[in-house]
Amino acid sequence: MSSQQEILSDGRFSRIARDPMFWEMPEKERKVKIDKRFRAMFHDKKFKMKYTVDKRGRPVNYTTTENLRKFYALSESDSDLSEYDSKEHTEKKRKNKKAKPKGEADS
Repeated sequence: MSSQQEILSDGRFSRIARDPMFWEMPEKERKVKIDKRFRAMFHDKKFKMKYTVDKRGRPVNYTTTENLRKFYALSESDSDLSEYDSKEHTEKKRKNKKAKPKGEADS
C-alpha cells in the first residue's frame, strides 16, 4: 500500500489517479445487457457445455452457463422475470402438456 502511495505522489504518475481512463469499470456497466429474446441462453441446454480443463490444461469444474452469467445480464425491463420464475414457468408448461390426453387435439 505504501508503494502505491509513493507512485501516486510521484509527479510522473499523478495523472493516473485523476484520469477516468484508468478508473475501474463499475459492476453495473461491466455486464452486457441482454433483452428478453436471448433470455433462453441462460438455461437452454444448447448453450451449456461442461469443461474439464482450461485452455492451459489445468483441471477446472465449471460450465459455460457460469461464464454467461459473469459477462451478461438481463436488461432492466426483463429483470422482473428472474431465473427462478422462468424455471417455474417452464415446469408449469411441462405439467400442462402431460395433463392433456394424447388423443385430444389442440384447439
